[in-house]
Amino acid sequence: MLNISANKSKLPSLDRFTTVNNLCNRPHYKILNRIIFIISVLGSIALFLPWTQNISGSGSVTTLKPNQRPQTIQTVISGKIEKWYVQEGDFVNKGDTILFISEIKEDYFDPNLVQNTKQQVDAKKMSAQSYGSKVSTLNTQIEAIENEKLLKLQQGQNKIKQAILKIKSDSMDLVAVKTQLKIANTQFNRSVQLNKEGLKPLTDVEEKRLKLQEADAKIITQENKVLTSKNEFINAKVEINRISAEYSEKTSKAKSDQFTALSNQYDTEAQVNKLENQYANYSIRNGLYYIKAPQSGYINRALQSGLGENIKEGTPVVSIMPSQYEVAVESFVDPIDLPLISRGEKVRVWFDGWPTIVFSGWPNMSYGTYGGEIVAIENFISVNGKFRILIAPDKNEPKWPKQISIGSGAQTLALLDNVPIWFEVWRTLNGFPPNYYKTDPKTVDAKK
Repeated sequence: MLNISANKSKLPSLDRFTTVNNLCNRPHYKILNRIIFIISVLGSIALFLPWTQNISGSGSVTTLKPNQRPQTIQTVISGKIEKWYVQEGDFVNKGDTILFISEIKEDYFDPNLVQNTKQQVDAKKMSAQSYGSKVSTLNTQIEAIENEKLLKLQQGQNKIKQAILKIKSDSMDLVAVKTQLKIANTQFNRSVQLNKEGLKPLTDVEEKRLKLQEADAKIITQENKVLTSKNEFINAKVEINRISAEYSEKTSKAKSDQFTALSNQYDTEAQVNKLENQYANYSIRNGLYYIKAPQSGYINRALQSGLGENIKEGTPVVSIMPSQYEVAVESFVDPIDLPLISRGEKVRVWFDGWPTIVFSGWPNMSYGTYGGEIVAIENFISVNGKFRILIAPDKNEPKWPKQISIGSGAQTLALLDNVPIWFEVWRTLNGFPPNYYKTDPKTVDAKK
């Protein structure tokens, strides 16, 4: 009824019914009301209880150091499987042989390849030594040629000096002969004059004429001697030039042979280095036929099987788990929670398959959790859309159980601030992140 009319309708009273009176007077309704009241009071009180904010994550058990994680052993060279020395589950020490393979490349089929290469290296070394001896011999020969050249040049210089002195001597003789000719001519003219005057006989004139002719003949002879001395001087100079040219040619030829020997020596040394490199490679390759364990551990799985199968270089053969390792947990957190965590922060960890009772808001009441500490935070997002953090055991907490296996699942709780439950409910309903800002201890002390 809308009660829009003036007529007022009256509802009939239910008190006249006995059943209604009996229901109103039943005592359990009062008890229910009390229970609801008590629960409401307790719930209101519980809203003021402390609650530990946290960041949950999931991941798996791993190792703290990369060299302690499970690894695969690959072949460095290609080959054919000949013999297995281990089986799955075996424990191997570092350096133990796991597998033997044989050669499949035709370049390395020769069983005496290393020895033959060593002989080639020795032969080339001897050849290089021979070229070195030849270079030394040619160097000695060049020095001898240079010394001989110096002696020959000194001899030529002496000849030049002798020729100069002889020219001076002959020139002086020529001057003396000319003087004698002049005297002979004067005496002849005087004899002729005296003969005309009747003071000298004719025989004296003829004698003076003979002396004049002899003096004239001596001049010609002496001039020939002077010219001969000058020719000897010129010949001595020519001889020096010839000696210089001759010994320069000999020196150039010896140096050319020396440079050729040096070139051959350097080329041979380069071939020696190349052969030594091949010899070292062949020697190392012979040691790679036996695939050995890089560290002590357990053989998890044989990735290749059978005998006579060909495998390429870089092919995984077996996987090995190191025997000594330090466990850690890699966990993944949401990007929104990444700013709230930092290195050194405490984390609670529990493992799959391990008895655990977890109260996320009250970590002290949880059972089966272990203490951890964040040691690394990945700065790049992972494939699953989360950020990876690495957690190591907390040294101040009980040790993690030894029975956990690498790769088993793990859950983590990064502990944040303590807040009332009503604040946490309010934050969750509004979608706010946990408390981000941290109180500076120095500021708090100053305020106090």
